Amino acid sequence: MGQAARERLGDRLRWRTAVVTGRRQESGAAVTLELDVPGWPGHVSGQHVDIRLTAEDGYSTQRSYSIASAPSPGQLEVTVQRLPDGEVSPYLADEVVPGDRIELRGPVGGWFVWRPEQREPVLLVAGGSGLVPLMSMIRTRALAGNRAPFRLLHSVRSPSEQLYGTELASAGAGLEVTYLYTRQAPHGASRTPGRLLPSDLVGGGWAPQARPTCYVCGPTGFAEKASHYLVLLGHEPERIRTERFGGTGG
Repeated sequence: MGQAARERLGDRLRWRTAVVTGRRQESGAAVTLELDVPGWPGHVSGQHVDIRLTAEDGYSTQRSYSIASAPSPGQLEVTVQRLPDGEVSPYLADEVVPGDRIELRGPVGGWFVWRPEQREPVLLVAGGSGLVPLMSMIRTRALAGNRAPFRLLHSVRSPSEQLYGTELASAGAGLEVTYLYTRQAPHGASRTPGRLLPSDLVGGGWAPQARPTCYVCGPTGFAEKASHYLVLLGHEPERIRTERFGGTGG
């Protein structure tokens, strides 16, 4: 590894102090925090950050959170979904307010990313809050004026738990959104509530012949099942990128 590469790696691993400049409620259990991070170099869509909290007695803990915003030097957004048994998410979702400071480092990750120079069709498959890094890709595409066709399948428990609903509804041409409700569907929905099936990926996705790049993000069980279905349907394994996390999801 060259000197320049070591310096870049060291910079990403350095803890920075971020100032919370705003917060938005995305659902009953999820909030987006807007952060001003001095020295932040920007990121690539799909990357995440580590956030560290330290108590007055010196105890500290950290968790990883995907970046929701398009790349911007000095600024970023993370969307945090409160977990009932969480150690970090309840504090971030319920107690942090503008003006507070938190520690973070990153950006982290280099495989599960989308860049504006990509032109192939894209299939985004999200389970619950797995939508967050995919939203960064959607926003980056719009900001860059990229015309690559995107299709999003979002598996979510009920309409009340949708994230970024208004923004996705007005995203414009080139983005097709399909919701897969697992427990409660809105009135008049044509699909019975239930978990992801191969037929959902056929109806809302791309044919393998289109050779899309597929990004799958969600709880471990969801991500493994979705990527398995994509391979069974004929998609090339090397074109399937998966990001998974613990906890509950859609």
